[in-house]
Amino acid sequence: MHDESRRIEERVQRLHDQRIKSAIYAATVPFEVEAWQAPGEPVPFEEAAAASYAPFAMGTPWGPPWGTTWFRMRGQVPEEWAGRRVEAVIDLGFVGDWPGNQAEALVHLTDGTPLKAVNPLNQYVAIANPAQGGETVDYLVEAASNPDILADNFSKTTPLGDILTAGDKPLYTFRSADIAILDEEVWHLDLDVQVLRELMLELGEHDPRRHEIAHALDRAMDLLDLDDVSGSAAAVREALKPVLSKPAHASAHTISGVGHAHIDSAWLWPIRETKRKTSRTFSNVTSLADEYDEFIFACSQAQQYEWVRDNYPKVWARIQESVKKGQWAPVGGMWVEADGNLPGGEAVARQFIHGKRFFIENFGIETKGVWLPDSFGYNAAYPQLAKLAGNEWFLTQKISWNQTNRFPHHTFWWEGIDGTRIFTHFPPVDTYNARFSGEEMSRAVRNYSEKGGASRSLAPFGWGDGGGGPTREIMERARRLADLEGSAKVVVEHPDEFFAKARGEYPDAPVWVGELYLELHRATYTSQARTKQGNRRSEHLLREAELWATTAALHAPGYTYPYEKLDRLWKTVLLHQFHDILPGSSIAWVHREAEAEYARVARELQALTAEAVAALGAGGTRVFNTSPYDRAEVVRTADGAPVYVEVPASGSAPLAAAEPPQPVTVNGRVLDNGLVRVEVAEDGTLSSVRDLRANREVLADQGNLLRLHTDLPNYWDAWDIDKHYKNRYTDLLDASSVTVVEQDPLIGAIRVERDFGKGSKITQTITVRAGSPRIDIETDIDWHETEKILKAAFPVDIRAPHSSAEIQFGHIQRPTHTNTSWEAARFEVSGHRWVHIGEPGYGVAVINDSTYGHDVSRTVREDGGTTTTVRLSLVRAPRIPDPEADQGRHRFTYALLPGATIGDAVAEGYALNLPLRVADAAGAPTPVVSAEGEGVTVEAVKLADDASGDVVVRLYESRGGRARGVLHTGFPLAGAQITDLLERPLEEAPVDGGGGVPVELRPFQILTLRLRRG
Repeated sequence: MHDESRRIEERVQRLHDQRIKSAIYAATVPFEVEAWQAPGEPVPFEEAAAASYAPFAMGTPWGPPWGTTWFRMRGQVPEEWAGRRVEAVIDLGFVGDWPGNQAEALVHLTDGTPLKAVNPLNQYVAIANPAQGGETVDYLVEAASNPDILADNFSKTTPLGDILTAGDKPLYTFRSADIAILDEEVWHLDLDVQVLRELMLELGEHDPRRHEIAHALDRAMDLLDLDDVSGSAAAVREALKPVLSKPAHASAHTISGVGHAHIDSAWLWPIRETKRKTSRTFSNVTSLADEYDEFIFACSQAQQYEWVRDNYPKVWARIQESVKKGQWAPVGGMWVEADGNLPGGEAVARQFIHGKRFFIENFGIETKGVWLPDSFGYNAAYPQLAKLAGNEWFLTQKISWNQTNRFPHHTFWWEGIDGTRIFTHFPPVDTYNARFSGEEMSRAVRNYSEKGGASRSLAPFGWGDGGGGPTREIMERARRLADLEGSAKVVVEHPDEFFAKARGEYPDAPVWVGELYLELHRATYTSQARTKQGNRRSEHLLREAELWATTAALHAPGYTYPYEKLDRLWKTVLLHQFHDILPGSSIAWVHREAEAEYARVARELQALTAEAVAALGAGGTRVFNTSPYDRAEVVRTADGAPVYVEVPASGSAPLAAAEPPQPVTVNGRVLDNGLVRVEVAEDGTLSSVRDLRANREVLADQGNLLRLHTDLPNYWDAWDIDKHYKNRYTDLLDASSVTVVEQDPLIGAIRVERDFGKGSKITQTITVRAGSPRIDIETDIDWHETEKILKAAFPVDIRAPHSSAEIQFGHIQRPTHTNTSWEAARFEVSGHRWVHIGEPGYGVAVINDSTYGHDVSRTVREDGGTTTTVRLSLVRAPRIPDPEADQGRHRFTYALLPGATIGDAVAEGYALNLPLRVADAAGAPTPVVSAEGEGVTVEAVKLADDASGDVVVRLYESRGGRARGVLHTGFPLAGAQITDLLERPLEEAPVDGGGGVPVELRPFQILTLRLRRG
């Protein structure tokens, strides 16, 4: 037989693209359209319905950036169309085929009932089936003219990312708004041909099935009447039935399809637009559920449900009904799909607490899994936190984006830093926006790493990132691929069902230990520094407010614990931990609003703490310590005078000088407090840091060396930092001034000022305080660079085989060498409050109050010694998607801590991030709780969420070893329970004779205790 493959493939493609698709709608009549441009922000339906509309012609430009235009569409179904499937078909002037960041609209009936959304891949709204002849159609359509920020594939900067700079030129040209007959036979033929053609092209050239499909398509096309596609469609479909009905092989891979619509809570659009995106997508999904009984839609992010509940009650009612029918599956159990690295440990716990509780309270459903496909890496505390929240499985996708190494598993047990394991799946389809194309089906089977051990994988299907969700075309593909020879089999099912089956067939799946590090998007640890600082500060202010509110509730008559305010503020912070807000990868509008929100949160939390402290009584001045460790340090009074005080953990003490330690001396550019001696060079770097206790020099070279690197990644400016950034740099060694600015027995400080680059300025105050080996570097940057990253280096004379960086509820060790490609790929990593390096007998920590990104490297010197260098990433200057990212003022502090153990790093990390508070108060209540035992660290103290008055304490082992201790209470204790994260009892906890709770913790174990008051 002659090879006719090319002719057949080209013939099928042309007939499908040019003749079959164009015949899907058999006849059309246009709507009469009127328009009203809403001024400013979006308005409620009632206001739009009462507005004055003007005639609007097709082909007219509309929609300024971020604007809202309401269209009134009126029409009548021709009487002769009775019995046909009739739809409204609307093209707002869509660009490309991504539903997410462009023109979108929600179609309403005139009574305000939302019907369905329209976007470039979902342009129809069903009118009737069968239609009644002469039916009148009257719609109000809310159309959003969101700009296409992805234009030019992120290769150019754009002012469109903020309503303040976007201008008012119309973005779109309205193409058409019609009432149309859907020719169902042609529509099904279109899908038959698509599925077969795509399968054919994925099969091997020598696979008989490929040629069987090709010749079947060729014969079928002979039956297509080009002058009457509609009339011949049934015959063509009949000819294709034999190849569409052949069953899949018995050993075919099974893909569990789960409907999904990934909706970024903010990204290339602001939060206000996400609220509308949820209504559009969820309207589409509930409409699709009415058409397809087998449809299952998995949806995460409790925050988005709450938006719909509060703003679109009719859509919310439809969601509730779909949940009852089993077609809608709440998943994920988190408030939002948060970044996987940057939120603090307690914040991740609250993500689960608030998310799971929302689904329990609103649907009576407890979610079983963590649904987090698109975060930029996942910290190694997740398995324990997920299990403590009652989860059984974990799903992610983003690791498929690795730049260097291919992740070796798709189904595996993920083991966290404490030893907890959770069953995890990583879909081999390599997308969370699947549409069941032939290429996707083939890719899933080809990629699947578990062949021979397991036989199934999961595919989230539906258009996403900016929402959209599954379409009827995707559902039809799933039906055709349920059992088709040459393809993997598709079954649409709940993700819980998939995970139960996957675990059942593969109980001995391999184990991955430690973090799931994404070898890409490493700059998200640094971009938009003010957003990150706002998050860090908010987390610690929340801790402070809860502790002192609990103290006041226990000891101050008449004080009422602010449950509702704290709940609201926590949810605000949790929302902004979304994986495109906190990482710094959103448009300017998002980050401008985030900074304003963090400032508001800080004001409210400061006020709540002040109210709680004031409730303890007036008549004196006290120092309040929110840290879980005793503190002996210098604090300033209201007039700025330094005082050395000693304050117990989670407690307070009078503002009175304690036994003075050895004083600080300042001699030229040398600061000495008897513990450390710091020499500042003429160029402003640290020329020497001598640990006087250990009698050793800490630095191997210039310390606090500021290095400005060129930073232009290959793609994704705000997201990525590529390895070549290291090759081009300038060391900032020209200090304009080095000045002693404080010389007191308790504090010595030297200020270094530098001007550099494009008008940037950095002022650093190097401070040594009495009684502390910690060297603080308070930093004030006026930043005006572009495509640069600024790093601060501390080359330390230590041979450290690994670095330790704090993560959520513990720390992780990473090798300092690059023996393998996996280690070399970790050239930029994340950490929280501290990084520690050490050799047997000696260590050094670098502490920070708002910095996450860093790198650690080592070299061997000519003298044979080893230099291990810790470099903090301070600030970047990407231009896409926010051309002004990080421009302007930044204030933060980092510190060098010589002679530090891991325990010292933990304590000083808390101290720097939880400054002592000086306030008027007379009362001296015993701390609510205090922990006895090395490594036993209290993370949160609060009243129980059920308003029972019980005290909830979350603690953990912080040093990486076993810990035994006792939790003492500052109130009569009637009993204690160990609970899960949602404060539900797991077992009774013992209480000793002294009224304390004995605790025994494995390394990095998290323990939540519910304490009943006597």
